[in-house]
Amino acid sequence: MTKTARPTTDSYAETTHLVLPNDTNTMGNLFGGQLLKWLDISCAISAHRHCKRLVVTVAVNHVGFDRPIKLGDFVTIKSHVSRGFSTSMEVWSDVWVEDQLTGEKILANSAIYTFVAIDQAGRSCSVPDVIPQDEEQQKRYDGALRRRQLRLILSGKMKAADANELRALFE
Repeated sequence: MTKTARPTTDSYAETTHLVLPNDTNTMGNLFGGQLLKWLDISCAISAHRHCKRLVVTVAVNHVGFDRPIKLGDFVTIKSHVSRGFSTSMEVWSDVWVEDQLTGEKILANSAIYTFVAIDQAGRSCSVPDVIPQDEEQQKRYDGALRRRQLRLILSGKMKAADANELRALFE
């Protein structure tokens, strides 16, 4: 059964956390593992909102730790499904840090996760595709197939010769 494509905005999820002492290492920075946990939850919410199904994480495709997140920072994670495939979805998250004194918001990290929708018996099931709503979402949508092909090649589930989207970049 093919599902009707849905706007990216339908999957939008936003969470905000306060970095507390228990979340930090000895340097006063947020543990990477804590950020990964928050990202996984936010991405799962986006994936569920998109397909209205149970979802499971199948891959953490990319996490960039571009800026340390300090004790006392507000951390806002904004996630959305960037593309739907047959049973899987790529979910993109941006991590913003807000300084409590100035209110300045800085993009600190980004992450790309892959989720699969499952039915009540635990079998994968179809998901709708995505309709990008702006230029940035369109770029993420367009790049998702190449990122998927690369992930499948690296995991041994696809032959490099079959990755047409990736090959086209080099021709």
